[in-house]
Amino acid sequence: MNARWLDWVIAAGVAASLVTAGHPATGPGYALLAASGLALAARRTAPVAVLAATGLLALGYQATGADVPVIAFLFAVYSTMRAGHRVVTLVGSVLMLAALPVAALLSPRDLTTYEAFAQTRDVLQIAWLIAAAAAGEALRQAERRADEAERTREETARRRANEERLHIARELHDSLTHQISVIKLQAEVAVHLAQKRGEDVPEALVAIRDAGREAARELRATLEALRDDDKNPPHGIDDVAELVQRARATGLDAQLTIEGRNTDVPAAVERTAYRIVQESLTNIARHAAAATAQVRIDFRPDALLIRVDDDGKASPKTSEPGVGLLGMRERVTALGGSLQAAPRTEGGFTVQAELPVAQP
Repeated sequence: MNARWLDWVIAAGVAASLVTAGHPATGPGYALLAASGLALAARRTAPVAVLAATGLLALGYQATGADVPVIAFLFAVYSTMRAGHRVVTLVGSVLMLAALPVAALLSPRDLTTYEAFAQTRDVLQIAWLIAAAAAGEALRQAERRADEAERTREETARRRANEERLHIARELHDSLTHQISVIKLQAEVAVHLAQKRGEDVPEALVAIRDAGREAARELRATLEALRDDDKNPPHGIDDVAELVQRARATGLDAQLTIEGRNTDVPAAVERTAYRIVQESLTNIARHAAAATAQVRIDFRPDALLIRVDDDGKASPKTSEPGVGLLGMRERVTALGGSLQAAPRTEGGFTVQAELPVAQP
C-alpha cells in the first residue's frame, strides 16, 4: 500500500472514530467531525494547511456541543512536526489550547467557565500534544540521520571508486610506459643505425618510432591530468595563458579572452577549467587541422563559463566523442556543471562548459 492510500485509510478511520464518539450530535456536528478526520488525507502534502483546518473544525464541533477529543488535530501536530514546522506547530497548539474553552462556552450546553476549562482538559491534554509533537520530531530526526548516512555511503563509495580508478591509471601508466619505451628505443636505434649506414629507413620503422613517442607523451599527459599532489601542484585559471601561448607556438592562432574578475573560485573549479582548455587545445592540435582558436573565460557571480571555438574541419556529421571529451564531461558533471561539445554549423568545433561557483 503506497503512502497516498495509507493516508486515506487513516483519514477515513479517524473520521469514523470521531463520528462514532460524537453520538448523539447535531447534523452540523457530524459533518464537522467527519471533515476533521478526512482532512488528514492531505497531511503529507500540506501539513500546515491541515493543522489549521483540523484546529478550526475541532473548534467548530466543540461549539456545537460535541464533546469529542480532537484526535485529528493531534495527527496534524505530528505531521507538521515531522515536516519540520516547529514554530507553526507550537503557535497552533497554543492557540488551540486558548480557543477550546471559548468554543465550549459558545456551545448550547450552557457550561460554566470552570466546566469549559474542564472539558478542554478532557478533549485536549497537554501531554497528548507533547507526545504527538515528540513523535513527529523523533521520526524527522531519524529520517534525517538515515538520509545523511545514505549520502555519506554514496560519497565514500564514489571516493573509493575514484581512488581505484587513479590507482589503475597509474599502474597502467607504469606498465605501458615501460613497454612503449622499449619499443620506441629499439625503433630509434634501428633508424639511427640505418641512417648512419646510409641505408633507406623503412617507413614502417619511422612510423613505429613516431607512434612510440606520441604514445609516451599521451600517457604522461593522462597521468598528469589524474594526479594532483604536492610534487605536481594543481594548475588553475592563471595557467591558461601559458596553455594558449604554447598552442600559439605550434602555429595555431590562439586567442584568450577573460571577462570578469577571479574572486573566490574553488580550487576544484579552477583545475577543471584548466583541464577543459588543455584538452580542447590538444584536440584542436591533433585532430582539427584548424588555423585559429578562441578561448573565452567568463567569471560570473554564480558560475564560471569556459568556451573554446576553432575553425577546423569538424562538421555536424562528426562521429562519437573521444575519450578526452568523455573525461571532460565526467569532471564537469562531478562539480554539478554542464558541458556542451559539438561541431559548429559554420564549421569547426565548440566546447562550452558552465561550472557552478558556491557562494560564500
